Amino acid sequence: MGDVFAEITIRNGADIVLARNGYIPEQNIRSITATAVVDTGAMTLVMGEDLREKLGLFITETDSVTLAGGDKAPCGVTEPVEVCWEDRTTSIRALVMPGEEEVLLGVIPLEDMNLIVDPVNETLVRSKKLKRASGLVKLIGR
Repeated sequence: MGDVFAEITIRNGADIVLARNGYIPEQNIRSITATAVVDTGAMTLVMGEDLREKLGLFITETDSVTLAGGDKAPCGVTEPVEVCWEDRTTSIRALVMPGEEEVLLGVIPLEDMNLIVDPVNETLVRSKKLKRASGLVKLIGR
């Protein structure tokens, strides 16, 4: 299987709350559309420092992550962001990796949006096995 990419929109979660409560106009919500690498080896959303700055996100804590080669690396953890792919949306905190230029879309946001990787067509698709019901995910046909 080759690389799988998905066009996603990332929006500043704090701005969304401010707009919802009438403090800023909706068009002032900081957002960016990016082509993300769909990385099933990554746990969450990963972005670089430049994207964090464009979105106006604060680093709320620091953490250490294990990279694909087994090395440990420090990273920042942002306040919540909203991730949108087509008609699917989730809120999640992102990891900020120094020097990272690509956006990585990991398994936690994929699962929360009920998306899977189609390895034959090398694309992201809606899962037909899972259905969201009242905030819970239940298996269909089991």
